This record gives sequence, C-alpha cells and structure tokens, in this order.
Amino acid sequence: MTTHTLPDGRPVPLLTGDERPMLESWLDFHRATLELKCRGLDDRQVRDAAAEPSALTLLGLVQHLAEVERNWFQRVVGGIDLPPVFDEPTGYVLDPRRGLDEALDVWRREIARGREVCAGRSLDAVGRIVDGDMAGVEVSMRWVLIHMVEEYARHNGHADILRERIDGVTGA
Repeated sequence: MTTHTLPDGRPVPLLTGDERPMLESWLDFHRATLELKCRGLDDRQVRDAAAEPSALTLLGLVQHLAEVERNWFQRVVGGIDLPPVFDEPTGYVLDPRRGLDEALDVWRREIARGREVCAGRSLDAVGRIVDGDMAGVEVSMRWVLIHMVEEYARHNGHADILRERIDGVTGA
C-alpha cells in the first residue's frame, strides 16, 4: 500500500483497500487538516472568534477535538473512566495560560492514546456511550470511526471560516 501526501504535507486518504485502513486514513486526513488550519498562526490569532455572537476559535476547536478524541476512543470504545481533558467537557473554553502549542501537544497525546486503546479491536467491537441522552447505548468501533470523520469534517469547515477571517488564507 503506497501512501501519498499533498503538497501541504497532509496524507491523501486511501482510494482503495480494506474498510478500517480507509476509515483511519480519512480520519488522519481530517486531523492533518485541522493542524494545517492552525499552522503559522500565533496565540493571539487562534483566539480570534469567527463572528459575533459566536465565540468559536481555532484554539477552542483544537481543545474540543482533544476532548472528542478522549471521549470516543478512550471512554466509549475503551471503557476507561477519565475526566475531561480541559476542566470542562466541551473544550471550547479558553484559558489565558494555555496557548496553541500546549493545546496541540495535548490533542496529539489524546490521538496517540486513542490509537493505543483501539489497536487490535475489530470494527464490530462494541463500546458504550458514556454521557448524555444516549448514555449506555452500544456503538461499534466502525460507528465511532465514521462519527469521528464526520466530527472533524464539520469542524474543519468551521476552521476554514476562522482561518479566512484571521488572515485571508482559504482552501485545503
């Protein structure tokens, strides 16, 4: 299997192959897209909100997706009882002491830990939703991977708008 990369360094999702590697390649593509949207920005810029009344920021998205990684892969699939990463369950709240580098490091650690927890689990392996209205409902590893691709794709659309507002950079 040959892996290709785009000129900006992101991995091209698999075009053929088995289901799990294909799903994981799409998730890796979207993770790389989020990181690309933050590349070259300083801590002040990643705190710029999209447009009133929204308080959504690129830093908030990175933090949120660290929470999402922990929730779905460690808590739901792995069944591990863990608190939120950033003292509140959504990750959107900004802390003046936490900058982009720290948030990206935490996000990367959550990705790595989630990969460890999920390694060797089949797509049909089942976990349980931990919180909210669906608490206790079973979901398959396949469903979680599909959901994570959807979660990143949606938030990368937000990241596109945020980045364009910050410095005019579009695309990708």
